Amino acid sequence: MKLIGIDSSGLVAGVAVWQDGVLLAERLVNYKKTHSQTLLPMLAQIREELELDLSAVDAVAVASGPGSFTGLRIGSATAKGLGFVMECPIVEVPTLEGLAYRMWGTQSLICPVMDARREQVYTGIYELAPEEEAVPVPVWEQRAVSVTEAAEKLNALGREVLFLGDGVRVYREKLDDLLQVPHGYAPAHLALQSAGAVASLGAIYLKQGRFVQAADHAPEYLRSSQAERSGPKDFEI
Repeated sequence: MKLIGIDSSGLVAGVAVWQDGVLLAERLVNYKKTHSQTLLPMLAQIREELELDLSAVDAVAVASGPGSFTGLRIGSATAKGLGFVMECPIVEVPTLEGLAYRMWGTQSLICPVMDARREQVYTGIYELAPEEEAVPVPVWEQRAVSVTEAAEKLNALGREVLFLGDGVRVYREKLDDLLQVPHGYAPAHLALQSAGAVASLGAIYLKQGRFVQAADHAPEYLRSSQAERSGPKDFEI
């Protein structure tokens, strides 16, 4: 089984190739370039280095949201294009589940935190069993909430928790102030999205039959965009 993984849901843009339990290649960029400038060149580089036959790819796994509206659209458009060209299905990996999967092996609760702006975060609470193909099990489904609400939920659960995601940089001090349970933060090399994690988790979901055809794929935004919230504007002529 061979999958291409794509994640452009946040600050990081990443592409990976996974085959039969082995991560063959992964590229990521966490810089100010737009994801449309980086995704396809990274895929082209990986394809050349691996001498990758696209016709041999079984599926494309993509971080399906929540996240940056622009980033999700770019990632989804790239995944759909590959799905159409290669005639393979799309495995939609919820962004927060892909993040949580990076913490495989911990016995703590896992709480990915992505900065959703407007004093909110995209977050959820997960736990992972130690079995080899265990997937993140939601204790609290992904949602857009305030940091205060997330901290209240974690305090009510009363268990140790591990945080990761780009929202940590923004809200770490506030989390430290609000939390009454033991907690920690993932190190830099594990803290942000990974196309490799999306591909690895996508392989499990593919075996479980959790996939869609390219024409049916759409990102999960969780909330409306700023333009949609603002509504139509009136212009004077």
